[in-house]
Amino acid sequence: MKTLSIVIPIYNERRTLLALLARVLRVDLGTMRKQLVMVDDCSTDGTRDLVGRIQDEWKGLMAAQGVPRKRLDQASVKCLFHPVNRGKGAALRTGMEGATGDIILIQDADLEYDPEDYPRLLAPILDGRADVVYGSRFAGETRRVHLFWHSMGNQFLTFMSNAFTNLNLTDMETCYKAFRAEVIQGLKLTSERFGIEPEITAKVAKMRYRVYEVPITYNGRSYAEGKKIGAKDGFEALWCIVKYSWFDSDYVKGDILEETLSKMNSLERFNRHVFGTIAPFLGSAILEVGAGTGNITRFLMSKADVTATDRNPASIELLGEQFAEHDGFKARLWDMVQDPPADLIEAGYDTVVCLNVLEHVEDHDAALRNMQAILRKSGGRLILLVPAYEALFSGLDRSLGHHRRYELGDLLGRVEAAGFDVEKHFRFNLVGLLGWALNGRVLGRNRLPSGQLGAYELIAPLTLPIEKRLNLPVGLSLIVVARART
Repeated sequence: MKTLSIVIPIYNERRTLLALLARVLRVDLGTMRKQLVMVDDCSTDGTRDLVGRIQDEWKGLMAAQGVPRKRLDQASVKCLFHPVNRGKGAALRTGMEGATGDIILIQDADLEYDPEDYPRLLAPILDGRADVVYGSRFAGETRRVHLFWHSMGNQFLTFMSNAFTNLNLTDMETCYKAFRAEVIQGLKLTSERFGIEPEITAKVAKMRYRVYEVPITYNGRSYAEGKKIGAKDGFEALWCIVKYSWFDSDYVKGDILEETLSKMNSLERFNRHVFGTIAPFLGSAILEVGAGTGNITRFLMSKADVTATDRNPASIELLGEQFAEHDGFKARLWDMVQDPPADLIEAGYDTVVCLNVLEHVEDHDAALRNMQAILRKSGGRLILLVPAYEALFSGLDRSLGHHRRYELGDLLGRVEAAGFDVEKHFRFNLVGLLGWALNGRVLGRNRLPSGQLGAYELIAPLTLPIEKRLNLPVGLSLIVVARART
């Protein structure tokens, strides 16, 4: 049974809070449970005391508001308090940290947004189509006609956000945003005030999450009725769009490997060129080893049937959701250093793709033998991409979980010893070689700066085709194409 966590930042909303909570609890979500996470941001109008009462007496208070017993039994309430006023962004971050549901949804404490829109917001996530859903106030639904310049400001900020993130949202500043819990809880958010909206949008875009937008109803307040956002916040949001889109390189929680995988996933042009480089060697039945977040999987799917494997259950779940409706796709949990399951051996794959994975496993010889076992019957191809040059090994490699970098002679010897005949080998990515040497060996960094990666993404369409045409003898990576001996 899934749980929806509804995060409600609260500041001076004493007159609307109980009515809002009753509306939230009355919404019918079938068997889904609700967790209401309220964060009082040091209110000064009596709201703080009211939230304290709700913490102790919420079922009685909500029953008095006409909420049916069944809905109360399907819900829980968590109340959190800021000792000083910090802003909406800080309240949202506190609430998201306290949320325990499978899906997290943001709800303001006023009555501008209608909780009856919840089923519409949740549907794309529950169907496996989306990671993030925005509720748009400007997409054709019934709404209160009000505040022209406020509307123009919202649409201008949305336009600017779209220009920097390459999304095509109609309402970036909307309150209603729903997320798979691991998506929003995995982002490193820092905004204290209303900059949280463009910050979330920029970081969701960088992670290349699947974003949907649905129309919602809207009953906007006037400033006399309590609207808090103003022109100052608009200028702050504009700066946040630039800041989080261009200058923020630390946007994912967790280890550096996860962060780097997310950054590499956003390099659309580079990933497309990697695919174009290996495409001539692909067959019609592909096993991808160490698929991760699927940055190459989506390109492989355009060429053939694909079974994507990974040793991380979370990656398999994500891949399964991402490609759930694609014919010819399967996701399998498999650690490449373990003997391959019988069904993988019997499946008749004619290609195994292993890109930037072998360096992560301690027993790389066992991994090569296992991939050969899968291809032995078909005499299929292994397409292998690994980091080159032992002399480049640095803290950057260690932070990414690399056990080694490879010299060509040693790699070819290991591939042949595992039962392959090498058909072709070449160097790849000269510009990347320069960047890796600078960051890892010269500057001693342990993470790849997003600014440099963004610049590289811009020049990659120019430099990579030239490298391919010239067949240069240097590059950050080695690519080996080998045929399994039958």
